[in-house]
Amino acid sequence: MTHGTLTAALAGFGTGFSLLVAIGAQNAFVLRQGARRHAVLAVVAICAVSDALLISLGVAGVGAFVTSWPAALTAVGLAGGLFLVGYGVLAARRVLRPVPGAALTAEGAAAGSGRRAVLTCLAMTWLNPHVYLDTVLLVGSLAADRGDLRWAFGIGAVLASLTWFVSLGYGARLLTGLLARPSSWRVLDGLVAATMVTMGGLLLARA
Repeated sequence: MTHGTLTAALAGFGTGFSLLVAIGAQNAFVLRQGARRHAVLAVVAICAVSDALLISLGVAGVGAFVTSWPAALTAVGLAGGLFLVGYGVLAARRVLRPVPGAALTAEGAAAGSGRRAVLTCLAMTWLNPHVYLDTVLLVGSLAADRGDLRWAFGIGAVLASLTWFVSLGYGARLLTGLLARPSSWRVLDGLVAATMVTMGGLLLARA
């Protein structure tokens, strides 16, 4: 590996990481699934593979195609906004009406629908127009500046995504002791509700 290739890869890693480290709908969902220890591998894989695909499209120069379909981005924004607001309302309901015995336990963590978690994760990942604009367009344009090293930049961004989602999903289990108390789940669900409703509202306002 040449010095230029390594520099491009590190730049891609830093760019990808900076785009990911923020309190957003997807991160809040991954955190909650990780804390519950439920469908973590599937959720992390969906997020990482989706990011890798979108980054690859951006590096390949698909960004111009994305911006040429404003109507499609608007439709995605409306669907994604409604979905996030609905998910936020359900989280708020858990805060106001906590389910008895909802504290994190080995049995409770294994409960629930893995299929539902997968579908929810797919919706949060792909029904967000900012994913296409930020990941495909922004990363793609930054990669293009690297010329022949654009794929090294893209690989760095993909590795940043993989590192982030694995750390978030599996690192959340460190909160197990804290989340053994029902009140802690209400705080986490409150954060999730606020994040989802805010992000959903912003998508609807901009659609």
